[in-house]
Amino acid sequence: MPAYHSSFLSIPNVPTTGNLAMLPLKTKFRGPAYPADANQMDIIDECISLFRANCFFRNFEIKGPADRTLIYGTLFISECLGKLTGMSCRDAERHLNSLALENFSIPGSPGFPLNALYSPPTSTQDSELMRSYLTQFRQELAFRLLSHVYASEKTHPSKWWTCFSKRRFMNKAL
Repeated sequence: MPAYHSSFLSIPNVPTTGNLAMLPLKTKFRGPAYPADANQMDIIDECISLFRANCFFRNFEIKGPADRTLIYGTLFISECLGKLTGMSCRDAERHLNSLALENFSIPGSPGFPLNALYSPPTSTQDSELMRSYLTQFRQELAFRLLSHVYASEKTHPSKWWTCFSKRRFMNKAL
């Protein structure tokens, strides 16, 4: 059974930084992402919906820049779920927001776990664009993930999401 790939691979002329697709987002957070159509699915919806299926795979064939964005989102969801054990929704919201905003490695930097799959930014301006897009992406992903993980109860996370926290997609972690 092959892994699920991004449905945004077929979109022509997607802006990229390095070889990471900067796909449109339905977001309220400030950043360089283009606004997505409110009625359609964006990459964050896709990351959340495909996470539980894709987290079982150790190998993932990359078919384009949108798949790299999907991989990054899947790894960030894994990191978020690992931090949520035993937290109320309010505490989780604060914790995930600080996790999304903390200093993180981007492709090309020594601490990034997938440097073999991502090309580094070509300039400092490109590097800043990538960092600001990924910050906006992480903030929106953490915000929307909470609505899924705490859908039924606000006092503790859903076991149907936290059971995937120990899974390591591609045997990597951010």
